[in-house]
Amino acid sequence: MNNIKTVGMISSYRGLETRADWLWQQTPNQFGIWDNIQMLALAEKPDFLVMYQFDFPQPSPPKSWLDSFRKSQQKPEADIHSRLRGVSKERIIYLLREPPLDEIVEINKHNYQQAQNYCGYVSGPDDFAPTPNYMPAIWYHSNTFQDINEMPCPQKVATCSWVTSGISRTANHRQRLDFLQSLQSSGFKFDLYGRNLPGWAKPAGELGNKWYGMAPYYYNLAIENYADNNWYVSEKLWDSLLAWCLPIYYGGPAADKLLPPGSFLRLPSLDEKGIAYIQEVTATPDAWYAAKDAIAEARQVILHKLNLLNWLSEFVAQKS
Repeated sequence: MNNIKTVGMISSYRGLETRADWLWQQTPNQFGIWDNIQMLALAEKPDFLVMYQFDFPQPSPPKSWLDSFRKSQQKPEADIHSRLRGVSKERIIYLLREPPLDEIVEINKHNYQQAQNYCGYVSGPDDFAPTPNYMPAIWYHSNTFQDINEMPCPQKVATCSWVTSGISRTANHRQRLDFLQSLQSSGFKFDLYGRNLPGWAKPAGELGNKWYGMAPYYYNLAIENYADNNWYVSEKLWDSLLAWCLPIYYGGPAADKLLPPGSFLRLPSLDEKGIAYIQEVTATPDAWYAAKDAIAEARQVILHKLNLLNWLSEFVAQKS
Protein backbone atom coordinates (compact mmCIF):
# COMPACT_ATOMS: atom_id res chain seq x y z
CA MET A 1 0.00 0.00 0.00
CA ASN A 2 2.97 2.35 0.55
CA ASN A 3 3.61 2.62 -3.20
CA ILE A 4 -0.01 3.36 -4.05
CA LYS A 5 -0.80 6.97 -4.91
CA THR A 6 -4.20 8.41 -4.09
CA VAL A 7 -6.15 10.24 -6.80
CA GLY A 8 -8.81 12.77 -5.84
CA MET A 9 -11.46 14.28 -8.09
CA ILE A 10 -13.57 17.38 -8.51
CA SER A 11 -16.29 17.85 -11.11
CA SER A 12 -19.11 20.12 -12.16
CA TYR A 13 -21.32 17.14 -12.92
CA ARG A 14 -24.24 17.08 -10.52
CA GLY A 15 -23.98 14.29 -7.98
CA LEU A 16 -20.32 13.43 -8.46
CA GLU A 17 -18.95 15.81 -5.86
CA THR A 18 -20.25 13.63 -3.02
CA ARG A 19 -19.49 10.22 -4.57
CA ALA A 20 -17.00 8.43 -2.33
CA ASP A 21 -17.02 5.36 -4.60
CA TRP A 22 -16.49 7.10 -7.95
CA LEU A 23 -15.03 4.58 -10.45
CA TRP A 24 -14.83 1.82 -7.86
CA GLN A 25 -16.97 -0.42 -10.09
CA GLN A 26 -14.24 -0.20 -12.74
CA THR A 27 -11.66 -2.25 -10.85
CA PRO A 28 -11.58 -5.85 -9.52
CA ASN A 29 -10.00 -4.57 -6.30
CA GLN A 30 -11.67 -3.09 -3.26
CA PHE A 31 -11.85 0.65 -2.54
CA GLY A 32 -10.89 1.85 -6.02
CA ILE A 33 -7.41 0.34 -6.22
CA TRP A 34 -5.97 -0.24 -9.70
CA ASP A 35 -2.31 -1.27 -9.86
CA ASN A 36 -0.35 1.72 -8.44
CA ILE A 37 -3.27 4.06 -7.67
CA GLN A 38 -6.32 4.32 -5.45
CA MET A 39 -9.23 6.43 -6.62
CA LEU A 40 -10.41 8.35 -3.58
CA ALA A 41 -12.44 11.18 -5.04
CA LEU A 42 -13.00 12.90 -1.70
CA ALA A 43 -9.49 12.41 -0.26
CA GLU A 44 -8.45 15.48 1.77
CA LYS A 45 -4.80 15.32 0.67
CA PRO A 46 -4.54 13.24 -2.50
CA ASP A 47 -1.27 12.71 -4.33
CA PHE A 48 -2.92 13.54 -7.66
CA LEU A 49 -6.15 15.31 -8.58
CA VAL A 50 -8.48 14.90 -11.57
CA MET A 51 -10.60 17.88 -12.63
CA TYR A 52 -13.25 15.88 -14.47
CA GLN A 53 -15.47 18.10 -16.64
CA PHE A 54 -14.91 20.96 -14.23
CA ASP A 55 -16.46 24.19 -15.45
CA PHE A 56 -14.57 27.32 -14.49
CA PRO A 57 -16.56 30.49 -13.72
CA GLN A 58 -17.58 32.25 -16.90
CA PRO A 59 -16.73 35.94 -17.29
CA SER A 60 -19.78 38.18 -17.43
CA PRO A 61 -19.85 41.92 -18.01
CA PRO A 62 -20.93 44.00 -14.98
CA LYS A 63 -24.41 45.47 -15.21
CA SER A 64 -23.55 48.65 -13.29
CA TRP A 65 -20.70 50.37 -11.47
CA LEU A 66 -21.85 48.66 -8.26
CA ASP A 67 -21.73 45.24 -9.90
CA SER A 68 -18.28 46.11 -11.18
CA PHE A 69 -17.16 46.99 -7.66
CA ARG A 70 -18.58 43.79 -6.23
CA LYS A 71 -16.95 41.81 -8.99
CA SER A 72 -13.57 43.31 -8.14
CA GLN A 73 -13.99 42.13 -4.55
CA GLN A 74 -14.63 38.53 -5.60
CA LYS A 75 -11.67 36.19 -5.96
CA PRO A 76 -12.82 33.02 -7.74
CA GLU A 77 -9.18 31.97 -8.02
CA ALA A 78 -9.00 31.64 -4.26
CA ASP A 79 -12.01 29.34 -4.23
CA ILE A 80 -10.54 27.17 -6.99
CA HIS A 81 -7.19 26.91 -5.22
CA SER A 82 -8.94 25.78 -2.05
CA ARG A 83 -10.53 22.93 -3.97
CA LEU A 84 -7.18 21.73 -5.31
CA ARG A 85 -6.30 20.45 -1.81
CA GLY A 86 -2.66 21.42 -1.99
CA VAL A 87 -1.84 19.23 -5.01
CA SER A 88 0.96 20.66 -7.13
CA LYS A 89 0.21 21.80 -10.69
CA GLU A 90 2.13 19.02 -12.41
CA ARG A 91 -0.01 16.45 -10.58
CA ILE A 92 -3.38 17.97 -11.50
CA ILE A 93 -5.13 16.50 -14.56
CA TYR A 94 -7.88 18.29 -16.44
CA LEU A 95 -10.14 16.04 -18.52
CA LEU A 96 -12.96 17.71 -20.42
CA ARG A 97 -15.61 15.22 -21.48
CA GLU A 98 -18.31 17.15 -23.33
CA PRO A 99 -18.05 17.38 -27.14
CA PRO A 100 -17.47 20.72 -28.90
CA LEU A 101 -21.08 21.33 -29.87
CA ASP A 102 -21.66 24.72 -31.46
CA GLU A 103 -23.69 25.89 -28.48
CA ILE A 104 -20.90 25.23 -25.94
CA VAL A 105 -17.67 25.43 -27.93
CA GLU A 106 -16.77 28.82 -26.42
CA ILE A 107 -17.36 27.43 -22.93
CA ASN A 108 -15.02 24.54 -23.73
CA LYS A 109 -12.35 26.93 -24.97
CA HIS A 110 -12.67 29.02 -21.82
CA ASN A 111 -12.34 25.90 -19.65
CA TYR A 112 -9.16 24.85 -21.46
CA GLN A 113 -7.68 28.33 -21.13
CA GLN A 114 -8.39 28.49 -17.40
CA ALA A 115 -7.30 24.91 -16.75
CA GLN A 116 -3.79 25.66 -17.99
CA ASN A 117 -3.38 28.00 -15.02
CA TYR A 118 -3.88 25.18 -12.54
CA CYS A 119 -3.15 21.87 -14.28
CA GLY A 120 -0.07 20.22 -15.68
CA TYR A 121 -2.07 18.14 -18.14
CA VAL A 122 -5.13 19.52 -19.96
CA SER A 123 -6.98 17.35 -22.44
CA GLY A 124 -10.29 16.80 -24.17
CA PRO A 125 -11.87 15.41 -27.34
CA ASP A 126 -11.34 18.63 -29.32
CA ASP A 127 -8.83 19.68 -31.98
CA PHE A 128 -8.34 22.93 -30.05
CA ALA A 129 -7.64 21.26 -26.70
CA PRO A 130 -4.10 21.80 -25.37
CA THR A 131 -3.69 18.01 -25.68
CA PRO A 132 -6.35 16.60 -28.03
CA ASN A 133 -7.12 13.04 -26.99
CA TYR A 134 -9.82 10.42 -26.61
CA MET A 135 -11.71 10.47 -23.33
CA PRO A 136 -10.67 7.36 -21.35
CA ALA A 137 -13.51 4.91 -20.85
CA ILE A 138 -16.11 5.23 -18.15
CA TRP A 139 -19.11 2.92 -18.26
CA TYR A 140 -22.52 3.05 -16.60
CA HIS A 141 -23.33 -0.55 -15.77
CA SER A 142 -23.47 -1.03 -12.01
CA ASN A 143 -22.35 -4.66 -12.24
CA THR A 144 -19.04 -5.49 -10.59
CA PHE A 145 -15.86 -5.51 -12.65
CA GLN A 146 -15.53 -9.26 -12.03
CA ASP A 147 -19.02 -9.90 -13.35
CA ILE A 148 -18.49 -7.95 -16.55
CA ASN A 149 -14.99 -9.33 -17.07
CA GLU A 150 -15.64 -12.99 -16.32
CA MET A 151 -19.30 -13.80 -16.96
CA PRO A 152 -20.22 -15.62 -20.15
CA CYS A 153 -22.30 -13.88 -22.77
CA PRO A 154 -25.84 -13.46 -21.41
CA GLN A 155 -28.74 -15.10 -23.20
CA LYS A 156 -30.00 -12.95 -26.05
CA VAL A 157 -33.79 -12.99 -26.24
CA ALA A 158 -34.72 -9.71 -27.94
CA THR A 159 -33.68 -7.89 -31.10
CA CYS A 160 -32.78 -4.26 -30.50
CA SER A 161 -32.81 -1.56 -27.82
CA TRP A 162 -31.97 2.12 -27.59
CA VAL A 163 -31.11 3.84 -24.30
CA THR A 164 -31.18 7.61 -24.73
CA SER A 165 -32.59 10.81 -23.24
CA GLY A 166 -35.00 13.53 -24.24
CA ILE A 167 -32.44 16.34 -24.00
CA SER A 168 -33.20 18.90 -26.72
CA ARG A 169 -31.09 21.93 -25.82
CA THR A 170 -28.78 21.73 -28.85
CA ALA A 171 -29.28 21.20 -32.57
CA ASN A 172 -27.49 17.85 -32.35
CA HIS A 173 -29.81 16.66 -29.60
CA ARG A 174 -32.82 17.73 -31.64
CA GLN A 175 -31.48 15.87 -34.67
CA ARG A 176 -31.31 12.70 -32.59
CA LEU A 177 -34.89 13.17 -31.40
CA ASP A 178 -36.02 13.73 -34.99
CA PHE A 179 -34.36 10.45 -35.96
CA LEU A 180 -36.09 8.70 -33.07
CA GLN A 181 -39.43 9.98 -34.28
CA SER A 182 -38.71 8.88 -37.87
CA LEU A 183 -37.54 5.46 -36.70
CA GLN A 184 -40.74 4.91 -34.73
CA SER A 185 -42.88 6.16 -37.62
CA SER A 186 -41.21 3.60 -39.91
CA GLY A 187 -42.77 0.77 -37.93
CA PHE A 188 -39.42 -0.65 -36.81
CA LYS A 189 -39.88 -2.52 -33.52
CA PHE A 190 -37.35 -1.82 -30.80
CA ASP A 191 -37.36 -1.19 -27.05
CA LEU A 192 -36.72 2.38 -25.94
CA TYR A 193 -35.42 3.31 -22.47
CA GLY A 194 -34.34 6.61 -20.97
CA ARG A 195 -35.14 9.70 -18.96
CA ASN A 196 -37.04 12.84 -19.90
CA LEU A 197 -38.19 11.42 -23.22
CA PRO A 198 -41.19 13.11 -24.85
CA GLY A 199 -44.59 11.49 -24.46
CA TRP A 200 -44.91 10.65 -28.15
CA ALA A 201 -41.84 8.39 -27.83
CA LYS A 202 -43.71 6.00 -25.49
CA PRO A 203 -40.54 4.81 -23.73
CA ALA A 204 -40.47 1.76 -21.49
CA GLY A 205 -39.07 3.98 -18.71
CA GLU A 206 -35.79 4.82 -17.04
CA LEU A 207 -33.20 2.22 -16.06
CA GLY A 208 -31.54 1.91 -12.67
CA ASN A 209 -28.87 -0.22 -14.38
CA LYS A 210 -28.31 0.10 -18.13
CA TRP A 211 -27.33 -3.57 -18.23
CA TYR A 212 -30.97 -4.64 -18.12
CA GLY A 213 -31.81 -2.56 -21.16
CA MET A 214 -28.89 -3.93 -23.19
CA ALA A 215 -27.75 -7.39 -22.14
CA PRO A 216 -30.85 -9.30 -23.38
CA TYR A 217 -30.58 -7.74 -26.87
CA TYR A 218 -28.57 -8.73 -29.92
CA TYR A 219 -28.32 -5.15 -31.18
CA ASN A 220 -28.17 -1.75 -29.53
CA LEU A 221 -28.45 1.68 -31.12
CA ALA A 222 -25.53 3.83 -29.95
CA ILE A 223 -26.12 7.33 -31.30
CA GLU A 224 -23.60 10.00 -30.31
CA ASN A 225 -24.52 13.65 -29.88
CA TYR A 226 -21.46 14.59 -31.90
CA ALA A 227 -19.71 12.94 -34.85
CA ASP A 228 -17.65 15.73 -36.41
CA ASN A 229 -14.07 15.24 -35.22
CA ASN A 230 -11.48 12.47 -34.78
CA TRP A 231 -11.54 12.41 -30.97
CA TYR A 232 -15.03 12.12 -29.55
CA VAL A 233 -16.43 8.77 -28.48
CA SER A 234 -18.53 8.23 -25.35
CA GLU A 235 -19.89 5.62 -22.97
CA LYS A 236 -22.71 4.87 -25.39
CA LEU A 237 -20.35 2.56 -27.24
CA TRP A 238 -18.61 1.12 -24.17
CA ASP A 239 -21.91 0.30 -22.43
CA SER A 240 -23.28 -1.43 -25.51
CA LEU A 241 -20.24 -3.64 -26.03
CA LEU A 242 -19.80 -4.51 -22.36
CA ALA A 243 -23.38 -5.85 -22.44
CA TRP A 244 -22.39 -8.11 -25.37
CA CYS A 245 -24.52 -6.16 -27.85
CA LEU A 246 -23.46 -5.49 -31.41
CA PRO A 247 -23.67 -1.69 -31.47
CA ILE A 248 -25.19 0.03 -34.47
CA TYR A 249 -23.08 3.11 -33.99
CA TYR A 250 -23.42 6.68 -35.21
CA GLY A 251 -20.36 8.74 -34.38
CA GLY A 252 -16.97 9.96 -35.52
CA PRO A 253 -13.92 7.92 -36.57
CA ALA A 254 -12.38 7.73 -33.08
CA ALA A 255 -14.03 4.37 -32.42
CA ASP A 256 -12.27 2.79 -35.40
CA LYS A 257 -8.89 3.69 -33.91
CA LEU A 258 -9.69 2.35 -30.44
CA LEU A 259 -11.61 -0.88 -31.04
CA PRO A 260 -11.03 -4.10 -33.01
CA PRO A 261 -12.41 -4.23 -36.56
CA GLY A 262 -15.85 -5.74 -36.78
CA SER A 263 -16.79 -5.11 -33.15
CA PHE A 264 -19.49 -2.58 -34.11
CA LEU A 265 -21.50 -1.55 -37.15
CA ARG A 266 -21.56 1.94 -38.61
CA LEU A 267 -24.95 3.60 -39.01
CA PRO A 268 -24.50 5.53 -42.25
CA SER A 269 -26.81 8.45 -41.49
CA LEU A 270 -29.71 9.70 -39.39
CA ASP A 271 -32.28 9.57 -42.18
CA GLU A 272 -34.24 7.09 -44.29
CA LYS A 273 -31.02 5.43 -45.45
CA GLY A 274 -30.05 4.85 -41.83
CA ILE A 275 -33.48 3.44 -40.98
CA ALA A 276 -33.29 1.03 -43.92
CA TYR A 277 -29.85 -0.09 -42.73
CA ILE A 278 -31.11 -0.80 -39.20
CA GLN A 279 -34.07 -2.76 -40.53
CA GLU A 280 -31.86 -4.85 -42.80
CA VAL A 281 -29.20 -5.65 -40.19
CA THR A 282 -31.61 -6.53 -37.39
CA ALA A 283 -33.85 -8.75 -39.54
CA THR A 284 -31.73 -11.72 -38.36
CA PRO A 285 -29.14 -12.23 -35.60
CA ASP A 286 -26.55 -13.27 -38.19
CA ALA A 287 -24.49 -10.06 -37.89
CA TRP A 288 -24.29 -10.48 -34.12
CA TYR A 289 -23.04 -14.07 -34.42
CA ALA A 290 -20.48 -13.01 -37.01
CA ALA A 291 -19.22 -10.26 -34.69
CA LYS A 292 -19.26 -12.20 -31.40
CA ASP A 293 -15.50 -12.85 -31.25
CA ALA A 294 -14.73 -9.20 -32.10
CA ILE A 295 -17.18 -8.07 -29.40
CA ALA A 296 -15.38 -10.28 -26.87
CA GLU A 297 -12.04 -8.74 -27.86
CA ALA A 298 -13.43 -5.20 -27.70
CA ARG A 299 -14.76 -5.82 -24.20
CA GLN A 300 -11.28 -6.68 -22.96
CA VAL A 301 -9.83 -3.57 -24.60
CA ILE A 302 -12.43 -1.40 -22.86
CA LEU A 303 -12.05 -3.06 -19.47
CA HIS A 304 -8.28 -3.24 -19.29
CA LYS A 305 -6.81 -0.67 -21.69
CA LEU A 306 -9.28 2.19 -22.31
CA ASN A 307 -10.48 2.17 -18.69
CA LEU A 308 -9.98 5.59 -17.09
CA LEU A 309 -8.41 3.94 -14.04
CA ASN A 310 -5.80 2.31 -16.26
CA TRP A 311 -5.15 5.66 -17.96
CA LEU A 312 -4.65 7.32 -14.58
CA SER A 313 -2.40 4.51 -13.43
CA GLU A 314 -0.15 4.99 -16.47
CA PHE A 315 -0.13 8.77 -15.97
CA VAL A 316 0.89 8.42 -12.31
CA ALA A 317 3.61 5.89 -13.21
CA GLN A 318 5.16 8.46 -15.58
CA LYS A 319 5.17 11.13 -12.86
CA SER A 320 6.39 8.98 -9.98
